[in-house]
Amino acid sequence: MKKPSFDPGLTQQYIKPLSRVINKDGEFNVRRTGGAWNDFHPYMHLINMSWPVFLATIFLGYFLINLFFACIYCAVGIEQLDGANAPTAMGRFLNMFFFSSHTLSTVGYGNISPRGIGANTVAALEALTGVLGLAVATGLLFGRISKPSARIGFSANMLVAPYQDGTALEFRVANRRSNALIEAQAKLLLMTVEPGNGGLKRNFSLLNLERDGVMFLAAPWTIVHPIDHDSPLWGKTAEDLTREQAEVLILIKAYDDTFAQTVQARHSYRHDEFVWGRKFAPAFSIDAGGELVVDLNKIGDLQ
Repeated sequence: MKKPSFDPGLTQQYIKPLSRVINKDGEFNVRRTGGAWNDFHPYMHLINMSWPVFLATIFLGYFLINLFFACIYCAVGIEQLDGANAPTAMGRFLNMFFFSSHTLSTVGYGNISPRGIGANTVAALEALTGVLGLAVATGLLFGRISKPSARIGFSANMLVAPYQDGTALEFRVANRRSNALIEAQAKLLLMTVEPGNGGLKRNFSLLNLERDGVMFLAAPWTIVHPIDHDSPLWGKTAEDLTREQAEVLILIKAYDDTFAQTVQARHSYRHDEFVWGRKFAPAFSIDAGGELVVDLNKIGDLQ
Protein backbone atom coordinates (compact mmCIF):
# COMPACT_ATOMS: atom_id res chain seq x y z
CA MET A 1 0.00 0.00 0.00
CA LYS A 2 1.28 3.44 -0.90
CA LYS A 3 2.15 5.52 2.13
CA PRO A 4 -0.15 8.56 2.36
CA SER A 5 1.44 11.97 2.00
CA PHE A 6 1.86 14.19 5.04
CA ASP A 7 -1.14 16.38 5.91
CA PRO A 8 -1.08 18.32 9.22
CA GLY A 9 -4.85 18.78 9.14
CA LEU A 10 -5.03 21.73 6.75
CA THR A 11 -6.12 19.66 3.70
CA GLN A 12 -4.04 19.05 0.59
CA GLN A 13 -6.94 19.81 -1.74
CA TYR A 14 -6.47 22.96 -3.78
CA ILE A 15 -9.43 24.89 -5.16
CA LYS A 16 -8.15 28.45 -5.45
CA PRO A 17 -5.44 30.57 -3.74
CA LEU A 18 -5.83 31.40 -0.05
CA SER A 19 -4.85 34.81 1.29
CA ARG A 20 -2.89 32.84 3.91
CA VAL A 21 -3.33 29.73 6.06
CA ILE A 22 -2.67 31.38 9.45
CA ASN A 23 -3.77 34.96 9.98
CA LYS A 24 -1.57 37.59 11.62
CA ASP A 25 -3.47 37.20 14.91
CA GLY A 26 -2.53 33.51 15.03
CA GLU A 27 -6.00 32.23 14.12
CA PHE A 28 -6.52 29.83 11.23
CA ASN A 29 -7.97 31.38 8.09
CA VAL A 30 -11.07 29.19 8.35
CA ARG A 31 -14.74 30.19 8.51
CA ARG A 32 -17.30 27.50 9.31
CA THR A 33 -20.84 27.55 7.94
CA GLY A 34 -23.83 25.29 8.36
CA GLY A 35 -24.11 22.99 11.35
CA ALA A 36 -26.87 22.69 13.94
CA TRP A 37 -27.98 25.16 16.60
CA ASN A 38 -26.53 23.00 19.39
CA ASP A 39 -23.04 23.25 17.86
CA PHE A 40 -22.86 26.75 19.33
CA HIS A 41 -21.18 26.83 22.77
CA PRO A 42 -22.06 30.08 24.62
CA TYR A 43 -19.31 29.76 27.24
CA MET A 44 -16.60 29.14 24.65
CA HIS A 45 -17.89 32.02 22.54
CA LEU A 46 -17.92 34.46 25.48
CA ILE A 47 -14.48 33.38 26.69
CA ASN A 48 -12.85 33.80 23.27
CA MET A 49 -14.45 37.06 22.09
CA SER A 50 -12.53 40.33 22.35
CA TRP A 51 -12.75 42.43 25.53
CA PRO A 52 -14.76 45.30 23.98
CA VAL A 53 -17.32 42.88 22.53
CA PHE A 54 -17.47 40.93 25.82
CA LEU A 55 -18.12 44.06 27.90
CA ALA A 56 -20.69 45.30 25.39
CA THR A 57 -22.43 41.91 25.57
CA ILE A 58 -22.56 42.02 29.39
CA PHE A 59 -23.99 45.55 29.42
CA LEU A 60 -26.50 44.71 26.67
CA GLY A 61 -27.62 41.60 28.55
CA TYR A 62 -28.03 43.61 31.76
CA PHE A 63 -30.10 46.23 29.94
CA LEU A 64 -32.32 43.68 28.18
CA ILE A 65 -33.03 41.74 31.39
CA ASN A 66 -34.09 44.91 33.19
CA LEU A 67 -36.18 45.94 30.19
CA PHE A 68 -37.88 42.53 30.20
CA PHE A 69 -38.78 42.69 33.89
CA ALA A 70 -39.88 46.32 33.59
CA CYS A 71 -42.38 45.22 30.95
CA ILE A 72 -43.62 42.46 33.27
CA TYR A 73 -44.11 44.99 36.08
CA CYS A 74 -46.09 47.11 33.63
CA ALA A 75 -48.30 44.11 32.88
CA VAL A 76 -48.78 43.41 36.60
CA GLY A 77 -49.81 47.02 37.17
CA ILE A 78 -48.27 50.19 38.58
CA GLU A 79 -50.59 49.99 41.59
CA GLN A 80 -48.64 46.98 42.89
CA LEU A 81 -45.43 49.02 43.22
CA ASP A 82 -45.49 51.55 46.04
CA GLY A 83 -43.62 54.74 45.14
CA ALA A 84 -43.45 53.99 41.40
CA ASN A 85 -46.24 56.31 40.33
CA ALA A 86 -45.32 59.33 38.17
CA PRO A 87 -47.19 62.00 36.20
CA THR A 88 -46.21 60.56 32.80
CA ALA A 89 -46.20 57.08 31.27
CA MET A 90 -42.48 57.37 30.52
CA GLY A 91 -41.78 58.36 34.13
CA ARG A 92 -43.73 55.35 35.41
CA PHE A 93 -41.89 53.02 33.03
CA LEU A 94 -38.51 54.41 34.09
CA ASN A 95 -39.43 53.88 37.74
CA MET A 96 -40.22 50.26 36.95
CA PHE A 97 -36.98 49.89 34.99
CA PHE A 98 -34.85 51.23 37.83
CA PHE A 99 -36.80 49.19 40.40
CA SER A 100 -35.92 46.16 38.25
CA SER A 101 -32.22 47.08 38.35
CA HIS A 102 -32.40 47.47 42.17
CA THR A 103 -34.07 44.08 42.51
CA LEU A 104 -31.76 42.34 40.04
CA SER A 105 -28.69 43.47 41.96
CA THR A 106 -30.46 42.90 45.34
CA VAL A 107 -29.60 46.51 46.33
CA GLY A 108 -33.13 47.54 47.27
CA TYR A 109 -32.93 51.24 48.16
CA GLY A 110 -36.45 51.18 49.58
CA ASN A 111 -37.94 54.10 47.64
CA ILE A 112 -40.02 51.63 45.62
CA SER A 113 -41.39 48.37 47.02
CA PRO A 114 -43.66 45.62 45.71
CA ARG A 115 -47.18 45.16 47.08
CA GLY A 116 -49.36 42.23 46.27
CA ILE A 117 -48.80 38.63 45.19
CA GLY A 118 -48.06 39.43 41.54
CA ALA A 119 -45.40 42.07 42.08
CA ASN A 120 -43.73 40.13 44.91
CA THR A 121 -43.62 36.97 42.82
CA VAL A 122 -41.98 38.79 39.91
CA ALA A 123 -39.51 40.50 42.28
CA ALA A 124 -38.59 37.15 43.86
CA LEU A 125 -37.96 35.57 40.44
CA GLU A 126 -35.91 38.57 39.37
CA ALA A 127 -33.78 38.44 42.52
CA LEU A 128 -33.04 34.77 41.78
CA THR A 129 -32.18 35.70 38.19
CA GLY A 130 -29.82 38.39 39.48
CA VAL A 131 -28.01 36.00 41.82
CA LEU A 132 -27.56 33.40 39.08
CA GLY A 133 -26.61 36.03 36.49
CA LEU A 134 -24.00 37.55 38.79
CA ALA A 135 -22.48 34.11 39.37
CA VAL A 136 -22.29 33.46 35.60
CA ALA A 137 -20.83 36.91 34.84
CA THR A 138 -18.26 36.55 37.62
CA GLY A 139 -17.27 33.12 36.36
CA LEU A 140 -16.87 34.40 32.80
CA LEU A 141 -14.81 37.38 33.97
CA PHE A 142 -12.55 35.17 36.09
CA GLY A 143 -12.23 32.66 33.26
CA ARG A 144 -11.11 35.36 30.84
CA ILE A 145 -8.63 36.91 33.28
CA SER A 146 -7.16 33.60 34.43
CA LYS A 147 -6.94 32.06 30.95
CA PRO A 148 -3.25 31.47 30.21
CA SER A 149 -2.01 32.76 26.88
CA ALA A 150 1.35 33.41 25.30
CA ARG A 151 2.28 36.88 24.12
CA ILE A 152 5.07 35.99 21.72
CA GLY A 153 6.48 38.73 19.53
CA PHE A 154 7.52 37.73 16.00
CA SER A 155 9.82 39.61 13.67
CA ALA A 156 8.00 41.35 10.85
CA ASN A 157 9.84 39.34 8.20
CA MET A 158 11.44 35.98 7.70
CA LEU A 159 14.98 36.13 6.31
CA VAL A 160 16.88 34.05 3.83
CA ALA A 161 20.22 34.99 5.34
CA PRO A 162 23.86 33.96 5.04
CA TYR A 163 24.54 31.06 7.37
CA GLN A 164 27.93 29.35 7.82
CA ASP A 165 28.93 28.32 4.27
CA GLY A 166 25.41 28.61 2.83
CA THR A 167 22.06 30.18 3.66
CA ALA A 168 19.31 29.64 6.18
CA LEU A 169 15.70 30.57 6.78
CA GLU A 170 15.52 32.71 9.93
CA PHE A 171 13.03 34.61 12.04
CA ARG A 172 13.13 35.97 15.57
CA VAL A 173 10.78 35.62 18.54
CA ALA A 174 10.70 37.16 22.00
CA ASN A 175 8.47 36.99 25.06
CA ARG A 176 6.60 40.32 25.19
CA ARG A 177 5.47 39.81 28.79
CA SER A 178 7.44 39.94 32.03
CA ASN A 179 6.60 36.37 33.05
CA ALA A 180 9.03 33.47 32.66
CA LEU A 181 8.62 31.07 29.74
CA ILE A 182 10.70 27.91 29.96
CA GLU A 183 11.22 24.82 27.80
CA ALA A 184 10.21 26.70 24.64
CA GLN A 185 9.91 24.57 21.49
CA ALA A 186 9.36 25.52 17.86
CA LYS A 187 8.00 23.60 14.86
CA LEU A 188 8.06 24.89 11.28
CA LEU A 189 6.02 23.63 8.37
CA LEU A 190 6.48 24.70 4.76
CA MET A 191 3.31 24.75 2.66
CA THR A 192 3.58 24.94 -1.14
CA VAL A 193 1.15 24.49 -4.02
CA GLU A 194 2.53 22.11 -6.62
CA PRO A 195 1.24 19.93 -9.49
CA GLY A 196 -0.11 16.54 -8.49
CA ASN A 197 -2.88 14.04 -9.34
CA GLY A 198 -3.67 15.81 -12.60
CA GLY A 199 -4.04 19.21 -10.98
CA LEU A 200 -2.68 21.29 -8.12
CA LYS A 201 -2.40 20.24 -4.49
CA ARG A 202 -0.91 21.56 -1.29
CA ASN A 203 2.27 19.93 -0.03
CA PHE A 204 3.48 20.18 3.55
CA SER A 205 7.08 19.63 4.64
CA LEU A 206 8.50 19.80 8.15
CA LEU A 207 11.59 22.00 8.34
CA ASN A 208 14.53 20.82 10.40
CA LEU A 209 15.88 23.44 12.77
CA GLU A 210 19.37 24.22 13.95
CA ARG A 211 17.90 24.32 17.46
CA ASP A 212 14.27 23.33 17.96
CA GLY A 213 14.08 24.44 21.59
CA VAL A 214 15.59 26.57 24.32
CA MET A 215 15.42 26.10 28.06
CA PHE A 216 14.63 29.75 28.81
CA LEU A 217 12.93 32.27 26.54
CA ALA A 218 14.44 35.26 28.32
CA ALA A 219 16.31 36.86 25.41
CA PRO A 220 15.23 37.06 21.75
CA TRP A 221 15.51 33.68 20.05
CA THR A 222 16.52 33.51 16.40
CA ILE A 223 15.04 30.32 14.95
CA VAL A 224 17.14 28.95 12.09
CA HIS A 225 16.39 26.39 9.39
CA PRO A 226 19.61 25.61 7.45
CA ILE A 227 18.92 25.40 3.72
CA ASP A 228 21.02 22.36 2.87
CA HIS A 229 20.62 19.43 0.48
CA ASP A 230 17.95 17.91 2.75
CA SER A 231 15.87 21.09 2.88
CA PRO A 232 12.75 21.42 0.67
CA LEU A 233 13.97 24.98 0.03
CA TRP A 234 17.25 23.85 -1.52
CA GLY A 235 17.77 25.58 -4.86
CA LYS A 236 14.55 27.61 -4.58
CA THR A 237 14.50 31.24 -5.66
CA ALA A 238 12.12 34.03 -4.67
CA GLU A 239 10.28 33.51 -7.96
CA ASP A 240 9.91 29.79 -7.24
CA LEU A 241 8.38 30.46 -3.81
CA THR A 242 6.00 33.04 -5.26
CA ARG A 243 4.86 30.64 -7.97
CA GLU A 244 4.34 27.88 -5.37
CA GLN A 245 2.44 30.25 -3.01
CA ALA A 246 4.85 29.26 -0.24
CA GLU A 247 3.93 29.91 3.37
CA VAL A 248 5.87 28.87 6.48
CA LEU A 249 3.56 27.86 9.34
CA ILE A 250 4.95 28.20 12.87
CA LEU A 251 3.95 26.71 16.20
CA ILE A 252 5.68 27.87 19.40
CA LYS A 253 5.01 26.07 22.69
CA ALA A 254 6.39 26.93 26.12
CA TYR A 255 5.71 26.33 29.80
CA ASP A 256 4.31 29.40 31.55
CA ASP A 257 5.86 29.60 35.03
CA THR A 258 3.12 31.97 36.27
CA PHE A 259 0.11 29.81 35.37
CA ALA A 260 2.00 26.49 35.59
CA GLN A 261 0.55 25.52 32.21
CA THR A 262 1.73 25.05 28.65
CA VAL A 263 0.91 27.95 26.32
CA GLN A 264 1.27 28.19 22.55
CA ALA A 265 1.40 30.76 19.79
CA ARG A 266 0.87 30.41 16.03
CA HIS A 267 2.21 32.55 13.22
CA SER A 268 3.06 32.34 9.55
CA TYR A 269 5.17 34.06 6.91
CA ARG A 270 4.09 34.18 3.26
CA HIS A 271 6.54 34.23 0.37
CA ASP A 272 6.11 37.99 0.01
CA GLU A 273 7.23 38.46 3.63
CA PHE A 274 10.65 36.90 2.98
CA VAL A 275 13.68 39.20 2.89
CA TRP A 276 16.69 37.85 1.02
CA GLY A 277 20.35 38.47 1.88
CA ARG A 278 19.87 40.45 5.14
CA LYS A 279 20.65 39.76 8.80
CA PHE A 280 18.97 40.68 12.07
CA ALA A 281 20.38 43.58 14.05
CA PRO A 282 21.07 43.11 17.79
CA ALA A 283 17.90 43.51 19.88
CA PHE A 284 19.46 43.60 23.35
CA SER A 285 22.21 45.36 25.24
CA ILE A 286 23.89 45.40 28.67
CA ASP A 287 23.26 48.43 30.86
CA ALA A 288 25.70 50.06 33.31
CA GLY A 289 24.51 47.78 36.11
CA GLY A 290 25.24 44.63 34.12
CA GLU A 291 21.58 43.84 33.38
CA LEU A 292 20.46 42.40 30.06
CA VAL A 293 18.07 44.85 28.39
CA VAL A 294 15.81 43.48 25.61
CA ASP A 295 14.27 46.05 23.26
CA LEU A 296 11.06 44.50 21.98
CA ASN A 297 10.76 47.17 19.31
CA LYS A 298 13.99 45.94 17.70
CA ILE A 299 13.31 42.21 17.36
CA GLY A 300 12.61 42.67 13.66
CA ASP A 301 15.32 45.26 12.88
CA LEU A 302 17.65 44.33 10.02
CA GLN A 303 21.21 45.22 9.17
